[in-house]
Amino acid sequence: MNASYSLLLTLLICWSPPVFSQEKPDLQDAFRLLETWLDAQKDYESLPGISVAVVKDQDLLWEEGFGWADIATNNPASPKTIYSICSISKLFTAIAIMQLRDAGKLSLEDEVSEILPWFTIKQAYEDSGPITIRGLLTHSSGLPRQSNFPYWTGPEFDFPEMADIMAQMDSLETLYPASTYFQYSNFGLSILGAVIEGVSGMSYEDYVQKNILDVLDLDDTRPYMPADLLKQQLATGYSAVTRSGTRYEMDPFFTKGVTAAAGFTSTVEDLAKFASWQFRLLETGGTEILKASTLREMQNVHWMDPDWQTSWGLGFSVRKQGAQTVVGHGGSCPGYRTQLAMTTHNKMAYVVMFNATDINTGQYTNALMAVIGKALDAKRVTPDQVNLEDYSGSYNAQPWGSEEVVLPWYGNLAVLSLPSDNPANFSQLKHISGDTFRRVRSDGKLGETVVFERNDSGKVVKMWQHSNYSEKLD
Repeated sequence: MNASYSLLLTLLICWSPPVFSQEKPDLQDAFRLLETWLDAQKDYESLPGISVAVVKDQDLLWEEGFGWADIATNNPASPKTIYSICSISKLFTAIAIMQLRDAGKLSLEDEVSEILPWFTIKQAYEDSGPITIRGLLTHSSGLPRQSNFPYWTGPEFDFPEMADIMAQMDSLETLYPASTYFQYSNFGLSILGAVIEGVSGMSYEDYVQKNILDVLDLDDTRPYMPADLLKQQLATGYSAVTRSGTRYEMDPFFTKGVTAAAGFTSTVEDLAKFASWQFRLLETGGTEILKASTLREMQNVHWMDPDWQTSWGLGFSVRKQGAQTVVGHGGSCPGYRTQLAMTTHNKMAYVVMFNATDINTGQYTNALMAVIGKALDAKRVTPDQVNLEDYSGSYNAQPWGSEEVVLPWYGNLAVLSLPSDNPANFSQLKHISGDTFRRVRSDGKLGETVVFERNDSGKVVKMWQHSNYSEKLD
């Protein structure tokens, strides 16, 4: 073997191309269960519309819409439906700040007043440290949550221009000394929008559009509310449920000087693409919008509150969910709730969007993670000579509950009671023979017997357990 051939062989052995995504996991049973659960939640919680997406690295594994983007026109919600993403906007603001940091145009330790001379908020604590860019990104600057305008008060939701915020700056004072407590602050992130303008020489909207949204081809993400698309692609926002069990339609709002904190709109498809960019950059390194090292820096914990319960990165929420670290952000605005949750160690992302006000979006992303995690851990089995679809459907659970849904689950049956706050909390049935199954205990051993009954035509019509039965509804 000559020396050049030996060198070539060594290089071929040592080098391998970057792998963006592994083989797609088999999650079809999980998605079917989640689809059933979300459709039920829509009805039981009187939700107008839901859009959802699940990402594995560069693959969009699942996207779906439920209910209505607009009730009056029967316009269905879909993965392409646009929602206000409200505080998820802060991620784009943080990325813009870090771009400027990497370009040498600012430092995270810069005092805000040195960049914005009009930032003259009264410091209520003489021994406080300075208000810095880092403090604004981590919500530890000591600034109050809002500026002195009632823009979250309806029905007007009258947001101020940045000039209005500047004009009342001398009347504001800090809530805490800097670097003392976590205090979530829309005011602080709005100020970062002004920092971006002051340092870049561009309007905030133009800077983000040119340097982030256009580069990532996020065509349905905008730093404003596209009112011309209302009742078309833009979902109508609805209120919280009233005592009468109804929701009322809310007018669109325009965030003006608070855009950097809460003004963006997007779709689950675009935020899925946004998540894939992050996984790609962290995997391959180099620079795409940001340096890979900068994105990793942003998603590390930079602030831990004294209670050891609240942690934050540079713009990103960073929290523990079981053994996993979850990064992302939520959004809450009049008529809309949204959530982006990412587990970067396994390159999974979960996006949910709702056009209603009183939704715990974290419950939904946690549910997606839990069901998909259960599917990834499931032991696949092949039942003998039985068609699990025969048993699939809804069963009457009255008076103990509304319904029980039976679905295939990787060779077993899943039995999910509805409504449910946690769709991962279902029982499994293992096929024994004929129409007889047994419940699989949490320790893997078999519990009680469950028998399905057929009518004369061979259709399953009942499910017997504990000497009682539930009738099949479909």
